[in-house]
Amino acid sequence: MIRKKFSAEFKAAVALEFMKDELTIAELAGKHGVHPTQIKEWKARLVNGAGELFGKRKEQENNASKEYIEALERKAGQQAVEIDFLKKNLVIYHKKTD
Repeated sequence: MIRKKFSAEFKAAVALEFMKDELTIAELAGKHGVHPTQIKEWKARLVNGAGELFGKRKEQENNASKEYIEALERKAGQQAVEIDFLKKNLVIYHKKTD
């Protein structure tokens, strides 16, 4: 027996079609050439994973914000060091010209 491999897009489409309740599971299985149990499993995975889909974006946005803040803090620290250096050298420079 040869195992068929289905793309994630195909699995999602079949699971969503099953959730619409327009066709019975037997009709869907015949239409797409997959076992009804497989369709039920795909639907369960889709339903269980739906929350993660929305959570990942928020997590990615938070990570991007943290990275941006860290970069700004590094830049501010670097500028503080440069300002201190320039202040010290400015005093030395003005003393020499007097």
